[in-house]
Amino acid sequence: MIQDIFPSRLDNSFADYTMQDDDGLFFFDEEGRILVCGKDGQLAIPRGADYPDQKAIYLFSIDDRRFFLAEGCPDCIREKLSAYTIRQMRDLFQGKEVFAAFTAYHLWRWYADNRYCGRCAARLDYDKMERALRCPACGNVIYPRINPAVIVGVVKGDSLLITRYRNGYSHNALVAGFTEIGETLEETVSREVMEETGVRVRNIRYYKSQPWGMAQDILVGYFCEADGDGAIRMDENELRYAEWTKREDIVLQPNNLSLTNEMMTVFKNGTYESLLN
Repeated sequence: MIQDIFPSRLDNSFADYTMQDDDGLFFFDEEGRILVCGKDGQLAIPRGADYPDQKAIYLFSIDDRRFFLAEGCPDCIREKLSAYTIRQMRDLFQGKEVFAAFTAYHLWRWYADNRYCGRCAARLDYDKMERALRCPACGNVIYPRINPAVIVGVVKGDSLLITRYRNGYSHNALVAGFTEIGETLEETVSREVMEETGVRVRNIRYYKSQPWGMAQDILVGYFCEADGDGAIRMDENELRYAEWTKREDIVLQPNNLSLTNEMMTVFKNGTYESLLN
């Protein structure tokens, strides 16, 4: 999955560093496209030495390399680098730099959406002690947003419930959805499967989780079983496809970045039950 960068290691602890020459520097335009150099599946993130006068805030480190977020995206930068949506990044590139880009996007989105205090409308400041934004007028503190969501592998005998979204990602997927207020993750599993496919489920079991910066998510994977005959009544506003698929007929996604693809893979290989906690 995208976060599986071993033996490299992410250090997301906050520090008030000043950018140095060898540090990585992320630029995003107003549409959320990332500006980088890259070809042949390899991604090259700009260096601090290339833009020594650029204002930037420290994000995180991977191994000994630190990464910063540029404040703004000048026209001179746009002329030198190539712009990719985060979805294009997912499809075109591989390696730990893609995980860095996803994580940087998550923080860029949070900073971009929180310029002013929601309580008193004053301009927010960067906190110097923790990863937070602080209002100098009323003291309101805002922390990074993380959306909990579930990925659900619904099993019926030797078949898995495979879906495709009505909009967006075009490859095979599983039932997925965000947790609502006052809801447990297990309740989210039952509700989302029912809403999207009309299938009731039982025996809900946790599999694994994944950070997913593309949507500011923490994805939580579950396997469960169809309760009853498993008749599908698909929500056509959400999905364009939902079918029970025999394990040998499952077509996987084109890369191994997502929790969804790993869950489809372990079911296809017949190993998912031995991996459940």
